[in-house]
Amino acid sequence: MIILCADDYAMTEGVSRAIGELAAARRLSATSVLTTSRHWPGLAPRLLVHRAHLSIGLHLDLTLGPPLGPLPRLAPQGKLPAVSSLATWALGGVLDVEEIRAEIGRQLDRFEAGVGFPPDHIDGHQHVHVLPGIRRALLDTVARRYRARAPLIRDPSDSLSAITSRRTARPKALAIAALALGLKGAARKRGLRTNDSFAGFSSFDEREPYSAELERALSAPGQRHIVMCHPGHPDAELASLDPVV
Repeated sequence: MIILCADDYAMTEGVSRAIGELAAARRLSATSVLTTSRHWPGLAPRLLVHRAHLSIGLHLDLTLGPPLGPLPRLAPQGKLPAVSSLATWALGGVLDVEEIRAEIGRQLDRFEAGVGFPPDHIDGHQHVHVLPGIRRALLDTVARRYRARAPLIRDPSDSLSAITSRRTARPKALAIAALALGLKGAARKRGLRTNDSFAGFSSFDEREPYSAELERALSAPGQRHIVMCHPGHPDAELASLDPVV
């Protein structure tokens, strides 16, 4: 099974419109939603028309824009930190896990309020869900909250041989794989499902067609292979949020 997942739905109108167009054309298997975005409530109904053939999940956000509720230690000024700062605090063991657990709950609540059902899968914006502290808070919350049919948890790692064979953004893929070490086992101990392999890292090299990157990302799949992608119609709002446009 190969799951092609478009990340960042609701980040901007242009990103969401592109994901909707690809879903309508049956070019995607899944999308992950940023419920912290001001666009989310209004854009939620557009996804429901694709429900029969599109997995819809939560893109946990702890690094972009404002959180949904108070995070006095992580975001004292009401703005989420850069991923570099978040990773440093997580690896240093100084995150307030309880306030992060509360924010995870708020983002899940807002997801369910928008579409009327639990997420089919959960991953993280900039892969923050694999970081120490955040990982435990997420897995514990999901296992407790969804006892009947829990969402699949995205494992953004793969084997060394698969990453090497794809030859795309290898340092980034290896770094994320190192951070995600143990995620699969921790999820399974709680009865949660994960994917078996993962790809989709980009070198953002304009000299190479994206089609070539995507072809390599689809190679060396495991039994349940997730490939992330980031389609969108670029606009001024996207340029202000993401330097890679």
